Amino acid sequence: MAQRVDKWLVYARFAKHRSTAAELVEGGKIRINKVRITKCSHTVKVGDVLTIAVGANIKVAKVLGEAEQRGPATLASQLYQDMTSAEKADATSEALC
Repeated sequence: MAQRVDKWLVYARFAKHRSTAAELVEGGKIRINKVRITKCSHTVKVGDVLTIAVGANIKVAKVLGEAEQRGPATLASQLYQDMTSAEKADATSEALC
C-alpha cells in the first residue's frame, strides 16, 4: 500500500496540519529516496527514506508503516525509524577521511 506524503507527514507528526505538510512538500523541503518532490500527491511506501529539511534541522526517516488518522505520539513513532543520527555519523566519518 501507499499513502500521500502530506498525510503521512501529519500522521507521523512531522507536521501539525496537512496545510503545513503541503507547504513543506511544495517548498521542496522533502526528499523521498534522495529525490526532491514538490507534489503533495506523491506517495510514500514502506521502506522509503524521507529527508525532511525544516530550517537548519534535517531529519532522515525510514517509513515503517501507514496510519488512518493522526494518533498519539507513541503510535506516530512506530510509523518511522529515525535515521538522522546514523546519517550524521556517516557524514562526520566521511569528512574526517
